[in-house]
Order: sequence, then C-alpha cells, then structure tokens
Amino acid sequence: MQAQAATEIQWWHAMGGSLGKKVDQIAADFNKSQNKYVIKPVYKGNYSDTMTAAIAAFRAHKQPAIVQVYEVGTATMMAAKKAIYPVYKLMRNTHEPFNPNAYLAAVTSYYTDSHNHMLSLPFNSSTPVLYYNKTLFKKAGIKNPPKTWEQMPAVAKKLREAGVKCGFTTGWQSWVQLENFAARHNLPFASEDDGFAGTNVKLLFNTKPFIKHISTLAKWTKNGTFTYGGRRSDAAQLFYSGRCAMYTGSSASYAGVKANIKGGKFGVSQLPYWKSLIHRPQNTIIGGASLWVLRGKSAATYKGVAEFFHYLSSAKVQADWHQFTGYLPITKAAYKLTREEGFYKRNPGTDVAIKQMISVKPTVNSKGLRLGNFPQIRDVINSELENVWSGKETAKQALDNAVKRGDKLLAQFHQMNG
Repeated sequence: MQAQAATEIQWWHAMGGSLGKKVDQIAADFNKSQNKYVIKPVYKGNYSDTMTAAIAAFRAHKQPAIVQVYEVGTATMMAAKKAIYPVYKLMRNTHEPFNPNAYLAAVTSYYTDSHNHMLSLPFNSSTPVLYYNKTLFKKAGIKNPPKTWEQMPAVAKKLREAGVKCGFTTGWQSWVQLENFAARHNLPFASEDDGFAGTNVKLLFNTKPFIKHISTLAKWTKNGTFTYGGRRSDAAQLFYSGRCAMYTGSSASYAGVKANIKGGKFGVSQLPYWKSLIHRPQNTIIGGASLWVLRGKSAATYKGVAEFFHYLSSAKVQADWHQFTGYLPITKAAYKLTREEGFYKRNPGTDVAIKQMISVKPTVNSKGLRLGNFPQIRDVINSELENVWSGKETAKQALDNAVKRGDKLLAQFHQMNG
C-alpha cells in the first residue's frame, strides 16, 4: 500500500553506461531511505538530446520534475523563466535544510544568478587538468611536468629527443584552450561579466593574449610540441597510446586514463598558465551538468524533489559519487570526508582539480560563462581553430572570425530572450 501511495518523481538524465548505473543506484538508495517518494531516473540520450526532450515535453505538459542540463545550456534554461523552479526558492518554500555556503563556490558560481542565488543543483562537475605519462617522462629524464606554458617547449624537446612523437595534445579545445585560458588568466571571455549580467553580450576572445596563445600552439604543431587530436575527448587516444606524453583534458577523465594508459603510470598536474600574463593563476572553470527543477508539478512532488536534493548533497552520497566518477565533490564536507577516508593518498592526483578550483576566490572572469546559443558558438570556435591547426588561417583571422560569427548567434539569442 505504501508503494502505491508514494509520489513518483521523474528525473531525466544524460548519464550512460556505468555512470547511468550509478545514477540508478543513487535513486534506489534514496527510495529505500523513506516511503513517501519514488525517484525514477530516465536516460534520455546525450546532453543535447536530454535538454531538447525536456523542452519539448514542457511544451506538451509532459515534463519531468528534474532534468540534467549541461553547463552550456545554463543561459537557455535561465531564459525559460516560466519553466524553471529555482533551487533556492524550492528549498526555501519546502522548508528543507539548505546552506549555499556548504557547496564549493567555484562550482556553484556557474549556476547562480547576479544576486548569488543558486538556480540549479550542481551534479557532475569537472575542470581541465594536465595528465602526463610518467614512464615517458622517466625515459626523457624529466622529473616534473610543466607548470607554465613557458616551460612547455623545453619539456617537449626533451621528450622528442627521447623518441616521443608529440609533447602534448588537448581535449575539448574551446573549453580548455580558450574558455579556461580566459578564467586562468583572469581575462574576460565575453562582455556583460561573461554573460552573467545580461544577454546583450559580445565575445572578447580575439584580444592579444588569446591570439598569442593560439598562434603559439599553431607554431608548436610544426615541431611536435603540440598535436591536435579532435574536438572532444578524441585526443585522449594519442595520450593512451604513448604518442603524446601529455594531455590537457577533463578531471573526470581520471578513470579512463587509469584504465587505458599504456604502461599504467601517469601523473596529474594543474592546467599550465602563462607566467608572463599572470603571477598567480586564477581558478579554472567547470564543465559537466546540473539538475534543474521544472514547473507544473504538485506541492508533494516538489517536497520530494527538495528532500532528494538534500539527500544528494549529503557528504556520504557526494563523496561516493566523486570517488566513483572522478567528478568534483560539490560540497566542502564531501571533499573533507574523501580526504579523511584516505582516497587521495590511495589515488594520487585525484585532488589536483579541487585544489586548482578552491585555492583562490573566483573573480568575475573566473566564475564561469553564461552565453546564449553556446553549443553553436563552440562549434564555430572548433571549426575556426581547425583552420589554424591546418594552416588555412592565422590565429588572429580565426579568432576574429569566431567572434564575428559567435556575436551573430548571441544577437539572435538576445533578440528572443533579452
């Protein structure tokens, strides 16, 4: 009888494979912990598919209560004011315990409004780090990975002299080499506080520091210091095989690197920065997704969602998710618990991303990016950067073109949502 009386709450997500099984387990454990609500996770395909499905379902009045949306969809979700139930309001209205200060500021800042209110609940967050092959480093007589981009050519030269074909490759080039480059060096990526202050935004990543960085990478492609390996995480294969000795990619790739790297010995270091641009680098920004609550459900459903979010934010659940997936812990308590359990000592490098994000206070330029039509803007950036790597355009031409094309997409978004 109790199961029949329980309120069913649908949670649409984009976690496939082992991550999907972990999501199922989290929901099952919550369902067992009480008898009023049943969280029902539903896999809806990749991030883009999941977001599209949720928007279509809302229009048809068949929406789930919770939907997982990738970080580049944040501006779109925010613009749909009538469709979303902000998390800070949900927790306040249901009188569920909620302390925004318990969460890591570098993670939550991406999902807050201009008044610092949390609009969605961070769920799976990652940030870029530098992975390096310890076996190849030893062969080349190198003890430490480069901390700065200035150190990269000398390290790559030693590796090439030891027979390694390529110094480093990168995953997610827009996210790592432009978006996080901006945050790390405390540079604006776009106007209006990187989109946080409004939708009438212009892109700013064609200024001298960005042009210099991309033109340097282009120069490095000619001597094997840098090799381009694809738009997303395709480049990881160059690192796994030992062709490239270093890889700048997501901190959530840790498990994949551990399982696939030839020889098995690798290290994790912070994302390099240009010492000539900044003395002490800023925090990097996150990738991943957060959980949004959709309007149009009963009070009982929202009470259940709030209880589930409280459960999901607990140190035990968060620490387990963080340790299993390689995603960042979203709360300070989960980080503390993981450290106390000895996880970081047993798995060296798994805390590098967290230290990189929490060692400095985020600035306006390292809080995150909130751009309309962001997935399409990334496609534009990718195509223009590929023109640089292939020698068809200079860094300046490519970044000028990307800004011009991206600004048109931003103007369209502003026209519809401004």
